[in-house]
Amino acid sequence: MTIRTLGAVIALLAGTATAAAETAPMKDAEIRAAVSGRRIYLQTPLGGEFPLNYRKNGRVDGDGEKLGLGRLMAPEDTGRWWIDKGRLCQKWTEWYDGRTQCFVLIRTGETTLYWKRDDGLEGEARIGR
Repeated sequence: MTIRTLGAVIALLAGTATAAAETAPMKDAEIRAAVSGRRIYLQTPLGGEFPLNYRKNGRVDGDGEKLGLGRLMAPEDTGRWWIDKGRLCQKWTEWYDGRTQCFVLIRTGETTLYWKRDDGLEGEARIGR
């Protein structure tokens, strides 16, 4: 899968993000507390959610099968995540051709986040259990 195709898929999943509350980006400890051992649901434009599991051991896995991603790319993937200077970073085995991507996170509510990726793509997410 090409980067362009994958970028289009993620843009579709992310939809148009509403403006984040005027809040400072989360710090390392806040990011760890929000995502470690939890499932984060990226909001999609049609009301669906794309789940990503951030395991405490630094592994991350995602499953887009219910969203029909199997027609466009590998529907499931695994990788690793870490925190670097106030950014949540992840590297997938197949998605994004295995390139590292990092995100600034801003908490917008008790269980909601605004995220902005290094390439400018942004969106909203819900923190699960």
